[in-house]
Amino acid sequence: MHILIIGAAGMIGRKLTDRLIADRTLLTDSCALTLFDRVEAPLPEAHGHATSLSGDLADKAQAERLASLRPDVIFHLASIVSGEAETDFQLGWQVNMTGSWQLLEALAAQTQSGAYCPKVIFTSSIAVFGPPYPEAIDDDFLCAPQTSYGAQKAAVELLVSDYSRKGFIDGMSIRLPTICVRPGKPNLAASSFFSGIIREPLSGQQAALPVDGDVRHWHASPRSAAGFLVHAAGLDTSRLEGRRSLNMPGVSCTVDEQIDALRAIAGEDAVRLIIPKPDEAVRRIVSGWPRNFTAERATSLGFVAETEFSQIITTYLEDDFPLR
Repeated sequence: MHILIIGAAGMIGRKLTDRLIADRTLLTDSCALTLFDRVEAPLPEAHGHATSLSGDLADKAQAERLASLRPDVIFHLASIVSGEAETDFQLGWQVNMTGSWQLLEALAAQTQSGAYCPKVIFTSSIAVFGPPYPEAIDDDFLCAPQTSYGAQKAAVELLVSDYSRKGFIDGMSIRLPTICVRPGKPNLAASSFFSGIIREPLSGQQAALPVDGDVRHWHASPRSAAGFLVHAAGLDTSRLEGRRSLNMPGVSCTVDEQIDALRAIAGEDAVRLIIPKPDEAVRRIVSGWPRNFTAERATSLGFVAETEFSQIITTYLEDDFPLR
């Protein structure tokens, strides 16, 4: 067994690597593990058959290089995040769509040259949806993205489905909720503040709040995200019945409810560190995002996540807060 993680140096990539090593379901001691990103991901000390590679997936030669390794399972996590994809239109399409297409083309070439069909798990996003929304989005709701990032993710979902239909890969796309609370520093994602208003106050630092408190959104923890990916890799895709994109479970709550959960755990002094700072660009992007899901298909297939936002904060405190 050979597992490849593309985007391994990112937060979710590191969480996934740790999860694979910890639970030993897919990654046994004898399995090869290749980590790929723009910068070399740190090699895990607990696994003796790991390799770290660096390069740009938007470079066709790099896509071909990865495909030539013939990994059995590929986790495709790499992307330009939402805010950056919106402000740098060309870069977003080059990395998020073209890079993914080149990877699929390279894998198809490997498949056609011999007995090979890798399992590919693509991390998509709830940004593939657009308003108007029902009270809760079900598994039959159409994709109508209102951002470039969402359009890029939706395009790759279609590619994964079609390349799977043709037998080049055995793929599926999991639509992640906004992952919260993210450890470390803020990134360029428009959703970054959802983590910031929890992470920074817990460390005694101020956090800017660019939207109103009644903004509702869909969340899951980094721990749940890693769990989604591992579960997807072990899933028999025939159970998807040809519908290879899944809405992941999560927690629907408003910003005010996030703050209430923070207050219950860390007290009023932490809440006072959240400073309203309206940002029209962020408001505009977030206003087009979905707010709630049923996630019935994913739940029936065994995917699990938190059910309350307080659990997400507790998970952050358990997994990441001591590392700051």
